[in-house]
Amino acid sequence: MASLITLLEAGTSPWRREWDAASGSHHVNLLSGRRYRGANPALLTLGMHLRGSALPYWCGFAEAKALGIFPRKGSKAVHVLRPQVHQGGESRLAESSSAAEGGQGLASADGQQSVQPCRSWVSYRPVALFNAVDLEGEALEALIQKRRQAEGAVLRPEPERLGAADAVLSSWPVPVSFGGDRACYLPVPDRIQLPDRATFHSAGALYATWAHEVIHSTGHSSRLARDLSGGMGEGGDGGRAYAREELVAELGAVLLGDRLEIGSAIANHAAYLGHWVELLKESPQVLLQVLSDARKATDLICPEDPEAADS
Repeated sequence: MASLITLLEAGTSPWRREWDAASGSHHVNLLSGRRYRGANPALLTLGMHLRGSALPYWCGFAEAKALGIFPRKGSKAVHVLRPQVHQGGESRLAESSSAAEGGQGLASADGQQSVQPCRSWVSYRPVALFNAVDLEGEALEALIQKRRQAEGAVLRPEPERLGAADAVLSSWPVPVSFGGDRACYLPVPDRIQLPDRATFHSAGALYATWAHEVIHSTGHSSRLARDLSGGMGEGGDGGRAYAREELVAELGAVLLGDRLEIGSAIANHAAYLGHWVELLKESPQVLLQVLSDARKATDLICPEDPEAADS
């Protein structure tokens, strides 16, 4: 957290990353090629920025050690979140309200016993990963080259990726108006405003900006109902609400940009960074809360493959 705050205080938005066709750009396991999902791409993008890496390849200490690869002296791991599903035990019969009957069921209106369904919930366990630039060993370079080739082979051409991004964003049920010189989401009319397409330096920049505003729109009261009441320059709760929502949109745009393969390369206002520093210093736990909101927003717009779990 201290390193993140230092970057923000220096005027750096550490989640920004252009889509790099040379490396495939998705964060993947160096050995298996499996993609890291959920909110983890945002954490790993931050990890790449902190170490100045251009390689989105990661692995754990034990799996690297098995191949004779080890973290360089002084290297620090990045922690991602791995979901664990818990069951409240096997389906069981609740104790009967009538001990004299010796039953263990929950009596229904007609006197019959019923089975109480078991409860399940998800918790997240931190898992330490090292980036490819953190590692050393004779097998490392060959593994990196193998991963580059494998990722390059499945990378879609840019026109296909941009076309797919346009389809997803255009199908989002919030009207978009083009014109003017600013991008914003207006909660009361529930509408997105974007500058004319020609003002963007690339199609990727247009879609990255559009993604940011679409994430904002998921907070509408008819969707995920986040607090959208704050505004720039406000103090107190209004300022904190604004900073938090901008951070949700920032991280959500990173996650959505990863899924749509367009990256997240919007230039940020310096005021955002200052607000985030204050927010994170006041409550470090807010980063995990915001990541959760960002993932929910991204899932609403562009759900992940349900068969693909976080890794």
